[in-house]
Amino acid sequence: MLYANFYTWAYALILLILLKAEANFVDITYVESAIPKGAVCLDGSPPAYHLSPGFGSGVNNWLVHLEGGGWCNNITTCLARKNTRLGSSGQMAKQLAFSGILSNTQSFNPDFYNWNKVKVRYCDGSSFTGDVERVDPATNLHYRGARVWLAVMEELLARGMSKAENALLSGCSAGGLASILHCDSFRNLLPASAKVKCLSDAGYFINVKDISGAEHIKAFYNDVVTTHGSAKNLPLCTSMIEPGMCFFPQYMAQEIESPLFILNAAYDSWQIKNILVPTVADRHGSWHNCKLDIKLCSSAQLQIMQEFRLEFLNAVNGLGTPSSRGLFINSCYAHCQSEMQETWLLPNSPMLDKIPIAEAVGDWFYNRSAFQKIDCPYPCDSTCHNISLQDNSEA
Repeated sequence: MLYANFYTWAYALILLILLKAEANFVDITYVESAIPKGAVCLDGSPPAYHLSPGFGSGVNNWLVHLEGGGWCNNITTCLARKNTRLGSSGQMAKQLAFSGILSNTQSFNPDFYNWNKVKVRYCDGSSFTGDVERVDPATNLHYRGARVWLAVMEELLARGMSKAENALLSGCSAGGLASILHCDSFRNLLPASAKVKCLSDAGYFINVKDISGAEHIKAFYNDVVTTHGSAKNLPLCTSMIEPGMCFFPQYMAQEIESPLFILNAAYDSWQIKNILVPTVADRHGSWHNCKLDIKLCSSAQLQIMQEFRLEFLNAVNGLGTPSSRGLFINSCYAHCQSEMQETWLLPNSPMLDKIPIAEAVGDWFYNRSAFQKIDCPYPCDSTCHNISLQDNSEA
């Protein structure tokens, strides 16, 4: 067994080296036509995306992936983002390497490698939901995420997406939440004959109290929606639900009519760090090491995380189990697993019932087989890649 594991890891390392050598670097495109529409980043700069054109049998297939990066919930936090890549297209890298679900190498991404693949950059801080007309000259902050969404979609439609035969809207973290919120509107933009589905990677944020008993994340999302004027762009909310609650998929995802796949770690590292144990609830830093590495958690801390997992699974159960829903809920300490080749598809990638994420998503998209799997509790899964983001602010 020891030798088998060694050779598996060695093979995976060789594949990664080859992958880096074949990396597909994709140039940025600025949507200058969006500026007259007021569809701009926090600082007033134009939205942006990266497009890798489809080829062969994939020329009329489109994968649109929404970047993540947390949210800003008031003037102070939005100003802190304004002059970074999360608030200004002028601060974004001019090229990005596409990997995982965005890879154009067949062996690394067999179902989507030759599709048109788009990564929509995130610079509004509201999961593409905000729309406030007035711009305060003192801050020059533009809350226009919903306009950005429409402007980018209009440009992609003009570039060929209007002829899509297959389309997948995906996203990571705040982008994963956006892929749920915009799923049906994405479906409605495309030809009625097209197969259109949505994938949320690490976007299933749950409404749970932090370790001090405070409703930290609920208050935070209410502030995001208020600051960005998002309520009118959250059609799944009703008069019975506070608009901020619509940032929790457990209250609105069951209303999504389009097929939806939820990919999430039950011990989502961002949610553990920022929802369950935010810094304000851990003033003495007793959770510091645990949040960095799940192997360093005490038995008491692990018990609290096991309780979080149960609350997470209960929230996911609200989706129901129609065949159009896909689930890949593993017991890893991770956040976002579709963009990294190591977690998307390699010999040592995370698996459920011996099926890696890429295969599960592909089977679901093409209706080869349904996939609704939930992992056993930590630490039972030996295929996990336990990954912790160092920047707690990014989601």
